[in-house]
Amino acid sequence: MAYPEPQGADREMVKVNPTPRKPRVLLAASGSVAAIKFGNLCHCFSEWAEVKAVATKASLHFIDRASLPKDLKLFTDEEEWSSWGKIGDSVLHIELRRWADIMVIAPLSANTLGKIAGGLCDNLLTCVVRAWDYSKPMFVAPAMNTFMWSNPFTEKHLMTIDELGISLIPPVSKRLACGDYGNGAMAEPSLIHSTVRLFLESRPQPSD
Repeated sequence: MAYPEPQGADREMVKVNPTPRKPRVLLAASGSVAAIKFGNLCHCFSEWAEVKAVATKASLHFIDRASLPKDLKLFTDEEEWSSWGKIGDSVLHIELRRWADIMVIAPLSANTLGKIAGGLCDNLLTCVVRAWDYSKPMFVAPAMNTFMWSNPFTEKHLMTIDELGISLIPPVSKRLACGDYGNGAMAEPSLIHSTVRLFLESRPQPSD
């Protein structure tokens, strides 16, 4: 005797959880001597995440490109302009914002901090920040002279970016490159890396 199949049995679908992909981390460097450590930072993140990097013109004075991971794509202001030719072409700072799950600016110079706080966007890095979707996290690790760090403008700027939801990885006190001793040195790449990784691992993993 044949029994009828339950209605909708052929339409029943089993939900499968997609496999989480690697986090997409956009690393950025601005014009501070601490950018000499940018290669180290990129290697730390590249071990477990997909990484793309952005560098300002000033930061390139300090970054040793040979120290960067071999498969890392480093974007500069030059690519921001050369990648667009006509209406319909992709806009680099928008594409980077769409791609990234998180942005980390290390080092963040006093100048770039001021630009971000003032809403300026005159290079690739600040254009990404101005176009950023603040439902996604952003971390900054400042690096500057002690007197720049203690300047009243710095406090105002930090308060402004905090209101945007940008997370601060504070600088540390040490002998600075200029010879002064005091607060303002960028946190070590290992601390920046561990802080961001711990944050990401505490959140649901991306899957698209």
